[in-house]
Amino acid sequence: MRLWRALKAAGAVPIRDGVYVLPSNEASWVFLRGQAAEVTEAGGSAHVIPFTAADDGQEAELRQAFDRTALYADSLERLTQLTTSLSGLSEVEARRQLAALRREVDGVAAIDFFPGPARDQAEGALRDVEQAINAQFSPDEPHPAQGAITRRDPVDHRGRCWATRRHLWVDRVASAWLIRRFIDPEAQFLWLASPVDWPADALGFDFDGATFTHVGPRVSFEVLAASFGLDNDPGLVRVGRLVHYLDVGGVPMADAAGFASVMTGARSRRGDDDDGLLADISIVLDSLYAAYLDTPGES
Repeated sequence: MRLWRALKAAGAVPIRDGVYVLPSNEASWVFLRGQAAEVTEAGGSAHVIPFTAADDGQEAELRQAFDRTALYADSLERLTQLTTSLSGLSEVEARRQLAALRREVDGVAAIDFFPGPARDQAEGALRDVEQAINAQFSPDEPHPAQGAITRRDPVDHRGRCWATRRHLWVDRVASAWLIRRFIDPEAQFLWLASPVDWPADALGFDFDGATFTHVGPRVSFEVLAASFGLDNDPGLVRVGRLVHYLDVGGVPMADAAGFASVMTGARSRRGDDDDGLLADISIVLDSLYAAYLDTPGES
């Protein structure tokens, strides 16, 4: 049973009793050899055998066996249900359900060895639902500005008050962590009920008209990193990719669904306490940053 579950989780396809197929790559070889070793240790026999399709027809048949369209369809149905039920949900519950569906879609994508339109449709639906949630619960989400990003000296931005919209979500909380961790260790934060409450002596971030906000394809976290010369730090680049994906979509990150779940849980625990939320998530981001520095080639 353990072997069967492992094969299923890895996306292996049974072609007859006791015979499973995976696309030929290093990860498949490592996985199948590990499973074969377990079988042998348990007193059974197992063989890992490479083969090539005899012709184009057999190749197409094998690829069809890995079609994940039905799995994506299940997720799309639940995403549609979430969209239609948004008006009756709290923000925490809506984001909790979205995080669960993101994990579901990411799980299918991990075993979708020959991705096609179904994957694009599911990932597009995730972005659409997130935009709908933001429109309902965060109507002041910034619109991308145009132009070059000005390089700034951290020395001139220390001991300052920094302001952003309250009820922090991914880009804002990650930007606040970046500010305090790498730019202004003495930073004080002001959580605004509305961007119009932005005081003139504060440095604003992640809202329209703020000192630091979306520029072109970059989210506020990435703009802050580029502004202060931090965009060559490999750990911060990967954190930025995570924030970018969760905020506006793009290239999926393996850690995205887990981080979104942590954010949702922390929001649920902390309620309106954005200072407490920042303290909680800062620990998570510190750990992610350290892990990304240790494994710079992984995503």
